[in-house]
Amino acid sequence: MLAFSARPLALLAFLALLIAVVNAVHPVKVQGQDFVDTVTGKRVMIIGVDYQPGGQAGYKPQNGEDALTNGTVCLRDAALLQRLGVNTIRVYNVDPTLNHDDCASIFNAVGIYMIIDVNSPLGGESLNRAEPASSYNAGYLSRIFGVVENFKGYPNTLGFFAGNEVMNDVGSSKENPPYIRAIQRDLKNYIAAHSTRTIPVGYSAADVRPILEDTWAYMQCSLTGSISDPTRSDFFGLNSYSWCGADATYQTAGYNDLVTMFANTTLPIFFSEYGCNKPEGVARVFNEVAALYGKDMTGLSGGLVYEYSQEESDYGLVVINGNGTVTLKKDYDNLQGHYNLLDLALLSSTNPSQTTVTPPKCAASLISGSGFSQNFTIPSPPDGADDLIKNGIKDPVNGKLVQVKETNVPMKAYGSNGVEIKGLAIKILPDDQSNAPSNETTSPSGTAAPSPTASKKGAAVRTGTGAWGVFVAVLAAVVVLL
Repeated sequence: MLAFSARPLALLAFLALLIAVVNAVHPVKVQGQDFVDTVTGKRVMIIGVDYQPGGQAGYKPQNGEDALTNGTVCLRDAALLQRLGVNTIRVYNVDPTLNHDDCASIFNAVGIYMIIDVNSPLGGESLNRAEPASSYNAGYLSRIFGVVENFKGYPNTLGFFAGNEVMNDVGSSKENPPYIRAIQRDLKNYIAAHSTRTIPVGYSAADVRPILEDTWAYMQCSLTGSISDPTRSDFFGLNSYSWCGADATYQTAGYNDLVTMFANTTLPIFFSEYGCNKPEGVARVFNEVAALYGKDMTGLSGGLVYEYSQEESDYGLVVINGNGTVTLKKDYDNLQGHYNLLDLALLSSTNPSQTTVTPPKCAASLISGSGFSQNFTIPSPPDGADDLIKNGIKDPVNGKLVQVKETNVPMKAYGSNGVEIKGLAIKILPDDQSNAPSNETTSPSGTAAPSPTASKKGAAVRTGTGAWGVFVAVLAAVVVLL
C-alpha cells in the first residue's frame, strides 16, 4: 500500500477545494444603487433574458420537470445565450424538491447569473393577490424557503424575486404591499440563518404608472431608517413595455420620465422584463437597448428581455422545435446586433458608490396616490414560521456546482435564415469571468430552406476542456509532487 505523508494529503485537500470552485462566477452583492462583484468590487450591469422554455406549461413538478432540470436542454440554450452576449437569466417557476445542479453549473460555467422567482402559478405556491392573508402561511413559507435552500449554494444565484406584479392596478395596491415586505423579511431572515453568504431579495413590479412610483417608494423605504431593515427590498425590478416599434424614442417611450422618477433611488433598479412586440407580426428591432445602456440611463442596472423562447404570447427570441432543435428568430439577430454595439467600458467604468446609503424612512408622506397602501405595519410571521427560520425546513434539497464536462450541443440549431449553426457549443470561461457581448453573429450567412422539424441526430457530445481540463492538469501536478 502506498503511504502518503501529511503534507501531500493537505496539498490534495487544498487543490480539491480549488477544483470545486474553478470557473465559478463571483457572487454579487448590493451596494447602494448598484450590483457589485463581491471580489473585484466592480459594478455588475445586467445584460439579460427571461428564461422559461415552455412558458408556465413547462413547469411540471408532477413529472419532475421545470426550466432547470434538463441538463441537455440547458446546454443547448446556454450556448445560444452565451453567444447572444447575456450575463443574466431570470427563471420564473422552479420546484425546490428537484435537482438543478447540471443546469445551474452549466450557466455558471458560461458566466451567466440567475435571478430566481420563489413563486409559481400553482395553488399555494404564491401570494393570493385578491386575499393575501389567506395565502400567507407556514406551508407557503416552507415552499419558498425550499427555493432558497435549493439555489443558495450556486455562486451564480444573483438574487430572488419575492413577488411578480402582485400589485397590478390601484385596487390591488391597497392590501398587498405589507405582505410583500413580510415575505421579503422572512426570506432574508431565512437566508441569514442558513446561507453562508447574503443573497439579495427584491420585487418585480408592473409598469402601471398610477402606482409605479408609490410601489418603488414603498419597497425602498426603511422602517428603521437604515438599509438593515429586512422588510425592505434589496433591488427593484420593473416589467416595462413602453418602447414599442422602430419609431419609438427615449422621450416617447417615457424612459426620460423613469430616469427622473428613480433619480434618488437607494437600491438597484433594472428592467425585469422588456421588449414590446408591437406592431404584431414584425420582428422587434430593440432600439431601446442603446438607450437602456447609454449614458442617460447608467443610474439603472440594465435589464432582461422577455423572453428566450417563443410561447403563446409571441415574445420569443428563438423557436424550440418539436424535436428539440432550435431556430433563431430575427429578433435574436437584432438584439445581438445591439448588444454588440454596447460600450462595455462605459458600463464597467461606472463606479458604484462607496458611501453608506441611507434610504428614506417609511412614512405615509412618501405615498402620493390615494388608493395605495400607507400602512407600514408589516404582518407578523404566521404560526410555525419562526421555527422554520430558526431550524430550517425539513429535508431540503441543497444544490451544488458539479463539473461541466460536455460542451458540444447534441441537437441542431438553425439561424433565422434556416442555415444550420455548425459547431454549436458552450465556452467554459476561465478566471471567474461573467459573460459579455463578444461582437459575433450567431446566424450564419447565406440562405436555406426553413429549418426541419423532424427528429434528427445531433453532433456527438464530447468532454470539454474548461474545468475538467484544469482538474486533469492539477491532478497531474499533484502526482508529480507526490
